[in-house]
Amino acid sequence: MTDFDFIIVGAGSSGCVLAARLAEDAKLKICLLEAGPRDWHPMIHVPVGWMKLLKNSNYNWMYEAEGSAWTGGRRIAVPRGKTLGGSSSINGNVFNRGAPSDFDHWAQRGNPGWGYADVLPLFRRMETWLGPDSDGKRGQTGKLKVTPSPWSHPLCEAFLDSAESLGIPRNPDYNSGQQFGAAYSQRTIASGRRQSASRAFLRPALKCKNLSVVTSAHVTEILFDGTAATGVRCARGGRTEAIHARREVILCGGVINSPQLLQLSGIGDPAHLATIGVPVRHAAPGVGANLRDHYTPRFTARVKGVDTFNQKSRGLAFGAEVAKWLVGKPSILSLPSTACYAFAKTDPVLDESDVQITFMPASYKEGHQSQLDDEPGMTLAAWQQRPESVGTVQARSSDPFEAPEITPNYLSSETDRKVLVAGLRLARKLMRTDAMAPFFAGELYPGEDVQSDEELLNTARERGTTTFHMIGTCRMGPEHDKSAVVDHELRVRGIQGLRVADASIMPTMPAANTNAAALMIGEKAADLIRMQLARA
Repeated sequence: MTDFDFIIVGAGSSGCVLAARLAEDAKLKICLLEAGPRDWHPMIHVPVGWMKLLKNSNYNWMYEAEGSAWTGGRRIAVPRGKTLGGSSSINGNVFNRGAPSDFDHWAQRGNPGWGYADVLPLFRRMETWLGPDSDGKRGQTGKLKVTPSPWSHPLCEAFLDSAESLGIPRNPDYNSGQQFGAAYSQRTIASGRRQSASRAFLRPALKCKNLSVVTSAHVTEILFDGTAATGVRCARGGRTEAIHARREVILCGGVINSPQLLQLSGIGDPAHLATIGVPVRHAAPGVGANLRDHYTPRFTARVKGVDTFNQKSRGLAFGAEVAKWLVGKPSILSLPSTACYAFAKTDPVLDESDVQITFMPASYKEGHQSQLDDEPGMTLAAWQQRPESVGTVQARSSDPFEAPEITPNYLSSETDRKVLVAGLRLARKLMRTDAMAPFFAGELYPGEDVQSDEELLNTARERGTTTFHMIGTCRMGPEHDKSAVVDHELRVRGIQGLRVADASIMPTMPAANTNAAALMIGEKAADLIRMQLARA
């Protein structure tokens, strides 16, 4: 079958939601194309499996960011999911919507329909929240199960008590509209299994006869008739084929792949397209620009007086954790990548939090994010919630199989550096309160000798990493904003029949892990398309 009403490129978080919603209309014929394989690997469905999948090139694009001054010239791994569910199939299972002001800011920038009052019904529609909901801000009937933490740990309780002692109160639900505070993290985990976008949205939709899901299909270019997108060309099984769209092509490839595909198809900055030998179809200098990400070094400390996940991940103790997971009891196998959060203010005059601190009763081997240390430890990280540093994603050549150049320019903004230092100092205070004293046995990294602002920033150069929250490379904006790639209905400016619907359209960074907002974008895109169909 080569003719469809809609072709969706990329079965990641947004793509799975969008495909499932459009498939509800039996009159439409939808094709969902995914470059990676089906999500059969068992480590996808075991929540802690993300630690293994970060190194699996079958399910991870294995991208790397270019080195820069504030990474000490280091290239940094940029994991991106390459399977049904995309990054929601390999991420840390944390659910965090962001602050209401983030979405209001999107609307204030000239994007009507994207304010908090507009997107809150979408967040509610997509989730079934299995925790308390005192103010009605949470969904109860959605396809995605979001759960509160089913367990507690002495170190986590000490962390939350530490936060309270420093004026950061416990927050019963940071997704209900008020972020400031500390809490156990909310999870896209239910009954011990990962709730990826594929599992929650796509799998139930596979029974729809009007939805075709094609895996191992790498889209190499968008096809056009003049300035109208008419389909795509993809490589699959050693050959290429053209697939045609009667209505629209919708890019859901994510922050890296969506701008790369636009550039390969002649939509981008003319100067850049000339360097890679691609004829200009439509000049759009904003394609691949406005890349933003959360960036942080991680502090580690030795722990005394209590078992951490380091011990529970080895030998007989690990066997016991596996047994608990198999019978549906709380286990380290069903934990998210972050056990607790503190959303804090680096300046008391601020109206809301500007730094996000994560806590885990575990420590990792030096330079690794997926290999636990041999001795008991804990890890804290801090990052600026709304970074100002911007970078780019650019195709290196006209070869669609060559990884693009990813240049985040981490910490190039002085504001980012100041907030990061303040956040790291706060993380240190949290380790040294009376509540933590029974367990704190000394700082491992960066160590007690590191005290000045410059020394703390040097830890970012030495071991800072992405927190996997890239956004913005096909930014949404009003018509007068010449660097905006899509309008508020996610239509690519200057092109007919082409939209982008993934995290790349975010104009600014939400104060959050970004997967929840990416899922919401899939819901929003479905509504926009349905409204357009109704107007036709």
